[in-house]
Amino acid sequence: MGDPIRTANPGVHTLAATEEPSRLASIAPAIDGTDNLKVASPYLKGAVLLIAALVACFLGYLALVVPGKWFPREALRTWTATQLSLTRGFGILEGSEIVLTGVDASGTAVISLETQFRSSDYRAIAWDATQVPEQANLRVLWRTDYAPGKLNSAPIVVASGRLLPVTLARDPNWVGRISGIALLVQGPFPGPLRVRGVAAKPMSAFEVAGDRLREWLRFEPFTGTSMDNIAGGDDVQELPLPVLLTLGVLVAASIAFGLSRARKSIATLPAMLAAIFVTAWLVQDARWFANLARQTRATGERYAGLDWRQQHLVAEDGALFAFIEKVRAALPLAPARVFVVADAHYFRDRAAYHLYPHNVLFDPYANTMPDVARVRPGDFIVVYQRRGVQYDPGGARLRWDAGPPISAELVVSDAGSALFRIR
Repeated sequence: MGDPIRTANPGVHTLAATEEPSRLASIAPAIDGTDNLKVASPYLKGAVLLIAALVACFLGYLALVVPGKWFPREALRTWTATQLSLTRGFGILEGSEIVLTGVDASGTAVISLETQFRSSDYRAIAWDATQVPEQANLRVLWRTDYAPGKLNSAPIVVASGRLLPVTLARDPNWVGRISGIALLVQGPFPGPLRVRGVAAKPMSAFEVAGDRLREWLRFEPFTGTSMDNIAGGDDVQELPLPVLLTLGVLVAASIAFGLSRARKSIATLPAMLAAIFVTAWLVQDARWFANLARQTRATGERYAGLDWRQQHLVAEDGALFAFIEKVRAALPLAPARVFVVADAHYFRDRAAYHLYPHNVLFDPYANTMPDVARVRPGDFIVVYQRRGVQYDPGGARLRWDAGPPISAELVVSDAGSALFRIR
């Protein structure tokens, strides 16, 4: 038998070939962390796959929607309301907005602007307007030096009270130099329409990407239905973030499945799929929490330092609360039968809430008036912004929806609202 210790160099000792190496091998993972890396690898791969899939899907989207050069030399051109002219219809310049209040005898209003730019440089026109009724007929008009006697037009889509940009790159009449653009409004509209300005957009890749990013990150204030449907960002989005995330998850999951099959490592596929799904969920939640932080700050700015009554008055139903205060002061102390009617179901619900503990009767689902046969003397009817209600003060007669009149006393009157006591 040989010496169990072999000396290759003086002072340096090595293990003999006959010595069991298992103990040394067992502590190696603890030293280099290889096992931890192997465990983390499927999850890290899943997250990276999702990010790569999102980038690929967004680049594909840009390839579809960018009408011209991705990196043009021209910059966005904007004009404010003070540079626009109201050539037809009625309205005033109020601060930084043109407030359009009516149309002319032909049922038309026009806001125009003289311009000088090449159509090939600017491929979309975006009017900045608010409080636009959905039923209004709006079009963008333009003239060119190619056919100066011809007035061209294209429809504008209205969504959530705003005007969507109109892409004109593929319109055969969008040629030459654009010598003037205008906004055409046709038909009656219930309230004032506010126009802040207009922009000519080159529609570069950076511009389109920036528009989508602003749509995703724009503050969406909480409403009475936010618990059910808040998504974040603009009310109208060309590419909603949840849609992009869904596409990214599908693409990343398909790639993960293909890689696992090719490398015969199906055992890691569930971990990769879980990482893909959780990462997408976290991205959407991060957007929601950012919106929540801004909402918390806005809520503090609105309500901080106010008592309960002042908080109600500055809330979104503050005008309704102020009216109901007058109604409660006119009602008897003992609970009375009170019918509540309003065009909007939200106002019916909130008015009933503020009137408790009176015996409040209302329809939360339909805009209906009470049946005349159910109404009896001593009942009260609260009318808040409800059309079709008529009152004759001379004869003290109340009627609604072309029904038979009944005897009633006007107790409280406010702008568009009233409290009646049935006699």
